[in-house]
Amino acid sequence: MTAVKDSVRLMRAELSDGRTLYEMQVVCFRPLLEKYQDHEVSPAAEKPEKTLMRLREPFTDFYFILLGDRKIGALRVRHLEERCRLGPIFLLPEYQGRGYAQEAVRQAEARYPDAALWELDTILQEEKLCYLYEKLGYRRTGKTERIKDGMDLVFFEKQIVKEGKR
Repeated sequence: MTAVKDSVRLMRAELSDGRTLYEMQVVCFRPLLEKYQDHEVSPAAEKPEKTLMRLREPFTDFYFILLGDRKIGALRVRHLEERCRLGPIFLLPEYQGRGYAQEAVRQAEARYPDAALWELDTILQEEKLCYLYEKLGYRRTGKTERIKDGMDLVFFEKQIVKEGKR
């Protein structure tokens, strides 16, 4: 894991990166869009303006996930006081399953030391995605949301215990 840890880093995205983020998001989420046909929810079905809107939000930070100098994905953090929400997180298909997403999430969490709670959601039927977040210490909240037959969102959270606090 040291090689992955040493080679992955986050770089804050700027408003001028909106088109690049949007295009990467479409490529990364297209297989799930094709599988589930969820044109109302899928990031692959969004318009470029939605990515720009998110980039402008004062409580949102987008980061490119870099492998060396190559942009291999991105993630978004919405931060509100002691709570952060992660998502979307996406890696180009050829970089998935190699530990890069795990390291990117760890690095994102480290950038918000005041966050006591991290939240996210993912597709319940995508076992590898659920496993990824569980491996990172996220726990299912018990809440699910039906998107359509055969597709549900499952919600996760991760409590961060601060030194000296219980």
